[in-house]
Amino acid sequence: MSIFPEAPLSPFPSPEAERPAPPALQQMPRKEKGASAPPSWARRLLGFERGDLSGWHRLVCLLNRPTDPAGLGVFRFLFGLLMALDIPQERGLSYLDHKYLDGLQVCRFPLFNFLEPLPLDWMYLVYTVMLLGAVGIMLGCFYRLSCLLFLLPYWYVFFLDKTTWNNHSYLYGLLGFQLLFMNANRYWSVDGLWHPRKRNAHVPLWNYTVLRMQIFIVYFIAGIKKLDADWVEGYSMGSLGRHWLFSPFRLLMSEELTSLLVVHGGGLVLDLTAGFLLFLDATRPFALFFVSYFHCMNSQLFSIGMFPFTMLATSPLFCYPDWPRRLIACFPAWFQMFLPLTKPPQRSLECVYLEMEQQRPKGAAKKLGLRQKLGAIFTVLYILEQFFLPYSHFITKGYNNWTNGLYGYSWDMMVHSRSHQHVKITYRDGRTGEVGYLNPGVFTQSRRWKDHADMLKQYATCLSHLLRDYNVSEPEIYFDVWVSINDRFQQRLFDPNTDIVQAHWSPFQKTPWLKPLLIDLSSWRTKLTEIEKTLDNQTEVVFIADFPGLHLENFVSEDLGNTSLHLLKGEVNVEVVSSQKNYSLQEGEKIQVRARLNVM
Repeated sequence: MSIFPEAPLSPFPSPEAERPAPPALQQMPRKEKGASAPPSWARRLLGFERGDLSGWHRLVCLLNRPTDPAGLGVFRFLFGLLMALDIPQERGLSYLDHKYLDGLQVCRFPLFNFLEPLPLDWMYLVYTVMLLGAVGIMLGCFYRLSCLLFLLPYWYVFFLDKTTWNNHSYLYGLLGFQLLFMNANRYWSVDGLWHPRKRNAHVPLWNYTVLRMQIFIVYFIAGIKKLDADWVEGYSMGSLGRHWLFSPFRLLMSEELTSLLVVHGGGLVLDLTAGFLLFLDATRPFALFFVSYFHCMNSQLFSIGMFPFTMLATSPLFCYPDWPRRLIACFPAWFQMFLPLTKPPQRSLECVYLEMEQQRPKGAAKKLGLRQKLGAIFTVLYILEQFFLPYSHFITKGYNNWTNGLYGYSWDMMVHSRSHQHVKITYRDGRTGEVGYLNPGVFTQSRRWKDHADMLKQYATCLSHLLRDYNVSEPEIYFDVWVSINDRFQQRLFDPNTDIVQAHWSPFQKTPWLKPLLIDLSSWRTKLTEIEKTLDNQTEVVFIADFPGLHLENFVSEDLGNTSLHLLKGEVNVEVVSSQKNYSLQEGEKIQVRARLNVM
């Protein structure tokens, strides 16, 4: 059983040779009288015959094959429950007044500049509607309407603030979008109590296919993105091996090996293989154990809200769809009356049944309904789009920085870690020439803007409007942002001599004022680590690299009385502003810097 499951048998089915053929297979034409034809390798492995993909008509019939709604109904319930818990937390309902207070002078970063938050009272209404939609999805009550009530506010809030984007928030929106078109209210739902035709009725196979392929893509594309050299060499999450969860591994190996082999190597192997192993009957029990262990660990390692639990809720989708019935059947009879139904599902007009195909005249194609065709079209187009989107950055070049695209829809989870050493915002009055400085992050509630050119442009535009209220005319704004990615040298991300207010930016063109990542210095990371190991715990060290013709100004505070500059490579001029002295350093030389001095 795989992408296209056959008739369900067990949540953890035994090998094919040890279990009876599913009912659909028992109806196949017999090769000999009294003996059923053995299933082909394709049906045993994938759940369908190769001929089912030989034409559009047969593919539509396959994708609309009747399937037990139980597994889908349980997932719908769990997803709605988790989203209801997520809305007060990660969506921000609990601190809405802090984020959208009326009259608050703050710069925002929507995907589209015309998007603006509503007044605070209306934002509470938006979140209330979203919460009611999540509860409605959980209960299967007014199901389609509940999906819309959840989805419309969710995507509005999502597009309203790019600084909160991450992969799992994007995934929640995708799963909700898929459920809108599915018949997930055919089992364990309030709608089923009100409408007998919906109660415990078959659902088309594509309902499961789309969800399974979505989760497969999350795992597999995340694994492909982890083939990045930084991840393979153990630089992406170098300090994670210190966490107490990895203490058992540190009994057998060093912290460095734990980080390289367990954190990075284990994460790479799991993401690359989990989707395939979940599809196959023989490997599914092992895959369920390891992905469950993985997500439980993530819930302790990272502050990522309901994401680990949502992924845990998706894992049973890969089991046989009737697994809830089999599980409920294990309970005592008196207790089953409080649980979902265990009897077989009823027929549905939305499915294509095998006996109907067998009874039609030879050579005559069954006339498929519009709903069946649209379901198949949606399945094919959606899966293709999801495989394409993580690699669509050649179109949206303006969102590419040192990494491709906005973080959140590429499944490059945890591949890049950043640290910021120095951020300076300089403004200049366009009329008087007066120069001043702003605290980094002023008029904003996020720090994500420091890493993205599109957000920097939005931030500069917003600041240029706000500074006019402080008697700064025609302001020019310059950013000097120093970033280290995956333990490299600290270096400039943007050109500090470019006025970002007037700078050109387009979502479809490469950003001209973006400084390149100094890839040729990546090999220095080993030496930088060796230098750090030679220092005591009381000594702080910063490794920086810069481009020719630029300068960095720093003030050495009195707390840093023993400060020195060591030149590892190249040539640099040092100017002590207060004493008006200049020094030229060559490779391997160093200079002692006294406290309370400006150094350039």
